[in-house]
Amino acid sequence: MQRLPSNMAAQRRNLMQSHQSWTDDLPLCQMCGVGTAPNCVYSPDGKGTQSHSNEDGHLRFRGEDGCFLYGVFNGYDGSRVASFASQCLTAELLLGQLTSNHTDSDVRRILTQAFDAVEKSYFETIGDALAEKAHLSNYVLPHNELSSQSQKVQERLKELEQEVSGGATAVVALILNNKLYIANVGTNRALLCKSSSDGQNQVLQIGRPHSTDNEDELQRLATLGVDSARVRQAGQIAGQSSTRRLGDYRVKFNYSEIDLLSPAKTRPVVAEPEIHGSQSLDGVTGFLLLMSEGLINALESAHGPEQANQEIVAMVAAELAQQNSLEAVAQSVVERVKRLHHDVYVSGRQRSTYCSRHEDMTLLIRTLNMPLADGALTPTQGGRIYPVSVPYSNSQSTSKTSVTLSLVMPSQSTLTNGTNTASTLEEGTPTPGSQSPTATLQSTNTQTQSSSSSSGDGSLFRQRGSQAAQPDETGRVPPYVDFSQFYRLWGSDHSDGQSTQGGLGPQ
Repeated sequence: MQRLPSNMAAQRRNLMQSHQSWTDDLPLCQMCGVGTAPNCVYSPDGKGTQSHSNEDGHLRFRGEDGCFLYGVFNGYDGSRVASFASQCLTAELLLGQLTSNHTDSDVRRILTQAFDAVEKSYFETIGDALAEKAHLSNYVLPHNELSSQSQKVQERLKELEQEVSGGATAVVALILNNKLYIANVGTNRALLCKSSSDGQNQVLQIGRPHSTDNEDELQRLATLGVDSARVRQAGQIAGQSSTRRLGDYRVKFNYSEIDLLSPAKTRPVVAEPEIHGSQSLDGVTGFLLLMSEGLINALESAHGPEQANQEIVAMVAAELAQQNSLEAVAQSVVERVKRLHHDVYVSGRQRSTYCSRHEDMTLLIRTLNMPLADGALTPTQGGRIYPVSVPYSNSQSTSKTSVTLSLVMPSQSTLTNGTNTASTLEEGTPTPGSQSPTATLQSTNTQTQSSSSSSGDGSLFRQRGSQAAQPDETGRVPPYVDFSQFYRLWGSDHSDGQSTQGGLGPQ
């Protein structure tokens, strides 16, 4: 039985497993935050268990000439492809390939070439393993060595299968010359939420997932000879719902051995990206979301697909109004989706049957001219924390698809792509003590909407004027809750004077 030279196999393993890359020295974008959560399988009592290591990946780099690159990768059957793609794609795009002089057609061509290079480079790294696997699969053992040698061959084939199996889907956002380009391969999602000058906020899903229910993809497969009706009915191709993906040698090289794909005249599952853009970001206030399939599916499993885009945008808007870190915003949203998914499962309600498990979840948020809340200040101290009407309820209506949101709007400075420039307060911009701006959120691709809002009468809290509370000579501000009656009652029951010695109450 022939084996690869040990040094060649070792080099290949080192390349695939290395956490160092030629992109490690690139600066990270500070206008971006990422939240993640591992996969989970629930037991009947609601306890969750992680079934495999996290297979998602992401990238968020700042290049030269006002160039920014972001991506979310949904890996499966291992994290190798997602990890390789995030490193290689960055090297194919941010090491001098893109400049401010490039036209839209140039950028789209370079993006397409980059994905093609990633696909080819990945298969080159596993080429030796694929060759060895093919050789061993056809290896005929002498009859007298069948038992012992066969076991060794099977063990080696299993090792090689683990090394070469797996793939990934990808959604990538590129900002160049303050214009947005989205490149998508597979079933992740990109959402752009932007506020218009009249106060309305539009949610735009950029592109459709390359899945087995995408009519354009089914038509593409049909022209190759694949029975699109069977694909739609099956809902999956080789265990995945995506019709485009990176890696996955089974559907790229062995598709003729897969019953569903065997009639294809040429390779049916491809890694060619669908590119959208450019879209100008000049004057745009809002945020961009890149989401892995696991996050989308978890939310849609819990509440249905009709309002998933509006719900995730509303959650992000709510967290942006309260958090002073984009990392905290993204992680909080992912945790909310995770809890929502779990709570639906343990509730036993109708949709609980769809929520017995979820895959890895990744959310990337990139703000666009949108400052964060000042976490050091409270609402009564003039901090930019405003109430948000968030559609968390699962009730549905058939009315016009709009949700009222109160978003955090720019105040004393406006953060542009790559530059922090001072600006004066524009008309309609909230000032401390003023009412929060109310905007209307509109979706371009959904027909139902739900909304809810919460408020309190504030009876526990001391009434304050429209101005922020000023500190006294000790540097303190009046307390939010009036405890004076509590102090009087407590003092009457502790007449020994210890109440004034223990530090209770205002000093």
